This record gives sequence, structure tokens and C-alpha cells, in this order.
Amino acid sequence: MSTIETTIVDTIFRNDSNQYSVIQVQSKGEEITVVGNFPEFFSGEHVVFFGNWDEHPLYGRQFKASSFKTEQPSTLSSIEKYLSSGLIKGVGPSTANRIVENFGLETLEIITYHPERLLEVSGIGQKRLEQIIISFNEQILSRKAMMFLQFYDISPTIALRITKYYGEETENIMRTNPYRVVDDIQGIGFLTADRIAQSMGIPPQSPFRIQSGLSHVLFQAANEQGHTYLPRDILISQAAALLKVESNLVEVQMQSMLLSKTFTNAYINEDDAIFLTYMYATEKEIAVRLRRQVDSAKKSVDSSQILSKIEDFEKKFNIEFSSSQKAAVLSATQEGVLIITGGPGTGKTTLINCILNLMENPKKTFLAAPTGRAAKRMEEATGHEAKTIHRMLSFSAETGAFQYDDTPLDCECLIVDEVSMIDIFLMRNLLRAVEHNTRLILVGDADQLPSVGAGNILKDILSSSVIPTCKLTEIFRQDEESSIVINAHRINHGEIPYVNKKNGDFFMLHSQSAEQTASTIVSLCAKRLPAYLKEENGDANIQVLAPTKKGACGVNRLNKLLQDALNPRRKDALEINYNDITFRKGDKVIHTRNDYQLEWETNDGENGTGVFNGDIGFVVNVYEEGLTVCFDESKLVDYEYKQLEDLDLAYCLSVHKSQGSEFSAVVMPVIGGPPMLMTRNLFYTAMTRARKLVVLVGYMSAVEKMINNEYVSRRYTSLEEQLISTQLNFANAE
Repeated sequence: MSTIETTIVDTIFRNDSNQYSVIQVQSKGEEITVVGNFPEFFSGEHVVFFGNWDEHPLYGRQFKASSFKTEQPSTLSSIEKYLSSGLIKGVGPSTANRIVENFGLETLEIITYHPERLLEVSGIGQKRLEQIIISFNEQILSRKAMMFLQFYDISPTIALRITKYYGEETENIMRTNPYRVVDDIQGIGFLTADRIAQSMGIPPQSPFRIQSGLSHVLFQAANEQGHTYLPRDILISQAAALLKVESNLVEVQMQSMLLSKTFTNAYINEDDAIFLTYMYATEKEIAVRLRRQVDSAKKSVDSSQILSKIEDFEKKFNIEFSSSQKAAVLSATQEGVLIITGGPGTGKTTLINCILNLMENPKKTFLAAPTGRAAKRMEEATGHEAKTIHRMLSFSAETGAFQYDDTPLDCECLIVDEVSMIDIFLMRNLLRAVEHNTRLILVGDADQLPSVGAGNILKDILSSSVIPTCKLTEIFRQDEESSIVINAHRINHGEIPYVNKKNGDFFMLHSQSAEQTASTIVSLCAKRLPAYLKEENGDANIQVLAPTKKGACGVNRLNKLLQDALNPRRKDALEINYNDITFRKGDKVIHTRNDYQLEWETNDGENGTGVFNGDIGFVVNVYEEGLTVCFDESKLVDYEYKQLEDLDLAYCLSVHKSQGSEFSAVVMPVIGGPPMLMTRNLFYTAMTRARKLVVLVGYMSAVEKMINNEYVSRRYTSLEEQLISTQLNFANAE
């Protein structure tokens, strides 16, 4: 790390929302550009910056500062310059001159400790005095707090967020319980808080630390493994290992959190389950609302009349439903809640079309899906408007909540696709918006991977046997020629897929090594497949899916290789770096976190809020400290630098991230990996993302191992038990 002692010349650029600044300074007679996140500096101020030199592709050599130290003005001219810089409201050049004439070198001490004496200065009355005091204190406190935090190796960006939230209490709160930031400030996690706490000397056995660590373990279990609870012994063991403290200390603090209702415990499948209380309440609410909907929206219909209409639909579209498909359509007209589940080619979309055809008032039938791509696919297949669940429920950036929250949607029937992707929080919000007499039809493939977020909604509902269900198993005849559909079912049944058929759509390219596999994938995406597909934007419709993030053929490395091949660095073109990722104009990117408040607009003037986990788009503009991404071919979203933490390259995706999406072609490395990842249902999920073409690259032995690996990582969830319990309660009440 380098250090430069400077005198501020001018602020060239400043973003007030994140304090990112471009500053011109003088150091040892040389003009230097300094960039970083700082409070406002005044011209002539002496500041020491700590950081590293960087060569910007457009702006040349500059100093990237990670922290700073200010030196209080010590001469009459520098004090006057500071006061007249405009940083302190109520003080202009003439007022600054009079203040310095009155108090000389004691000026800053007077303003800090005896500000009432400013009334001695001509032209300063009580109202202006109050303005000066508030503004001066804000400046001093902001700088003091930021320098205090930076002393403990806290980045300027995080220091800014902490000082903005706690204000003058920053130092006191951080010295007492720095773990408060985890709950109070979005985006600061336990590991960051723990690093801060340790640098401040907070003892490892601190109750604050142990309680925060326990919450972190449960929160991470939800975010990374989808668990809604952990068994008591697992939670204690993981927390003790993370915190490096004795298990008995963890047990004591866990009991304290149970007493305070931060945690809830229940017995689930013989597990002594420990929940974050809000997660337990969420699964319970889903169970009660679903079970209530089964009865309240149930409808008596003339079955013969419905079957007659189904026959008319079959004749009109020259199709023939199986008995299970007819039963599903009939149930959809009768049941308050119905689950329709089946693999690819079993006619789920055709059933939705038939159900729409039977509706007395199609305009009062809503279609929805968890992602923009899934909703778009649903709309294209049905010709009926489909929305993302978030958009349908109208999230309000102003209130921070869904507008349809216990406010019913004006619909008679709601059909939701890709239910396996829905986590417990989105499911709860969806059910809150469903009118008591609205029929709810949930469609999904039970063999897909579960949601990225917490819960296992579809599997738990099916396992409970509480909600009426139609399972489709027969392949719809129109898809019989597709090797993708046939192979998906073969994989699901533990059979080796058919590959390399003449004029087929499912291919296997053999390679001798991981490096050769990666090279072949890059060649396929850059040259061979776009020409083969003969589609407009053919390269954009090709998706590489990898089972792992790390390794020679993992998501991270393939993204870099594909970016270099498909969108290489161009001379004089602006790039922006965030962590280990370089973003360029034209890059394919994915948004990685639900952000309900992120604003978007279209070229037609439509605007709204909300960009969601899994949304894929393309970078259309890169500027000094941010970029613009186009999602869904029309929605333009501006990202400031700090928001780039929610973007990743998307030339290659993990299989999990691809759920709900469909691509013309899917390319997948198959070279082996950890058995917990290389599973049959992961392979099945990847193959069913392809619409026209699947290309596997690697070893047939790895394909065989994946198909034979029936391991399904257990998710600790309680919805199944909550549904069964709720069913019993309803039965007893009757």
C-alpha cells in the first residue's frame, strides 16, 4: 500500500449517494488524480491518502485511495479557506473572514466547543448560528466516524453506510456492539461485523458475538442450502466451529434467543428443529392459507359438460388427451387448489391452454411465474398475458412492500408455473393476495432442483398429500420426435441418454481432459453453434451450464474464457472492474439478488421498479462508475458502482441459476466433480432448459456417474408437517 501527502486542489466529480469522488490534488509539486469514497474536502485542505496506483484505460495514471487522514487547518489563511469553502452552511467568504478576524487561530476550537461565541461576530444571529452548528457538526462527525472506522480496516463504502445510519452514535455503538450492523444495515453480514469486532478487541466469548453467529449460521443455511431450520445439534456444532468457542457457551446463548423469541423450536421428523422465528411463521402461514383455500374456492361443476368441452378442444387443435390429462383439466374446474406436476413433454402447457379455454371469463384468469423468462415463455405458449409474481403483486418502492398484501387480486383463477422455483417468502406473499374464492392452480416439475431461496415448496406440498394433485407421466405425442424430451425422461429413470443421432438434437462431444473440454466449449459458442442454429442473435441464445463454480470447467473460469472469446477487450473502450469481474459493453450478465427498489425504464417511456434473482440481460453502456443493463430486450437499468455486487457474468451459469429459463441451445461440461453436486436431478434440470439443442462435452463415464447418482441433498423444511398438522386441525374443527 502506498501513501501520498496532498493538498486538495478541486473536486472534479462527486456522487453524493455513495460519496465516490474524483479529486485533483497536489503532492510534491505534482498534479495527481485521486479516486475513492470520501466525505467532501475543501480546496487547500491537507489530506493523507492510503491506497494503490492504478492505470485507467481512458484517464491514465490515478491513485485509488482505500482510506484517508485529514489534518486540521493550522494557519489563518487555511482556516478561512476551509470556512468559506461552502461545506458549512451559513458561512460564505465574508462571514468566514469576520469569524477568523474575531477568533484567529482559536477559530475551530471556538466553533467546536463554544459555538455560542459566534454570536459575537457581526451578521451572525441565532438562526444562522444554529445552521452553522448543525452543518459543522455533520462535517466533523462524518470525518471523525469514517476515520475511526478506517482505523479498523473498514472500507470507505461500508464506513459511509455505518456513519449514515448511526450518525453521532457511530463510535459508541461500534465500540459496544458492532454486531448490530448485521441487523441494522442491509448488505453488511456477520463475517464483516466479526472482523470489525475482533479488530476492536471484542472478546470471542461475547454474548453479542455468539448470538450474532447463531443467527448467521441459520441465515446462511437458508440462503445457501435452502433450509428453513437446522436440528439443534447441527446448529450448535456449526456455530461452535464458526466462532471457535465451546459448545456449552453456544447452547446458553441459543436458549437466550429462544426465550427472546428470536428463535423458535419445534419437533419436525424427530428433529429438535431450531428456526429463525420469522421462517417458522412463514411456513405455518403458507400451510394455513393453502388448506383454507382448498375448501373456500372449491366449486361444484357439471362434469359431463366439462368433458364435452374438453372433447371440443381436442377436435379444434387435433390432439388427444390421456385420461390423466383429462382428469387434470376436470379437477382444475372443481378444486380450490390443484397441483399439476409432470416432466417435459407431458402436456402441462397444453393443459393450461385448455383450462383457459374453459374459463367463463378468461380476463379474470391470471397467469404468473417466478421469473421474467418463465413468464415470457408462458405468455408465448398460451397467447394470454403472463406476469412475474413480483410484478403481479405490484411491489412498491415507496413503501417497501407488495401492494397486494392481504389485498386480493381481482381474479377468479390464478395459474402459477415453475412452482419448484418459488421460495417460502414469495409463496407467502402470493397466497396473501389470493381471494378466498379464487381457484389456485400450481404447475411444476417435481424432479427439478428446488428453489434457490429457502424452502422446498412443491416437494413438501406433494409429500403432504393434503392438496389435490394431478401427476402427468405420459409423454405428449407431439414431442415424441424430440431426443431432448425422450432423454430427459430416460435420465429421470436412471437410463443413459441417446446421443449423436443423425439429424438429432442431443449430442455428446468426447474430450481427453478438462482443458480440452473448456476449449471445445469456447469454440462451440464462438463459431460452430451460432452458425448451426441459424437464429438472429444465435450466440445470445446459447447457454453454457456448469455443475460447479470452481475448477477448469467451472462457472467462474468458463465465464472469463467465453467473455474473452465472445466480447474481448477493445482498445479505448471503457471497462469497469468490480472484485474479480471485468464488465464490458456487450457482456451477457445475470442479476443475483431480488432488488424490489431498483428502477428500470424502457425506450417507450414505461418505467417501474424491481429486478430479480436470475434475470439475464446485456450491458449496453459502461461509464466511469457504473453501467446500464438491458433486461427482457427492453428494460434499461442503471447500476452504480456499489450495485455491481448484484451482477455477474452470464456466459456460463450454474444449473441452479438457470431454473425457469429456456434456451435454444444448452452446452454442458461433463467431466465429473463432487458427488453432492454431480447428481441425477441436477443433470435432468440442465437438460430440460434446452429448447432445440443439447451438447455435452467431456467424458461418458461422468454422464453415467451423474445418472446413477440419485443423491438428493436433504432440505430441512417444515411445510410438509405444517400442512399435515393444519389438515388435522381443520378436520377436528369440522
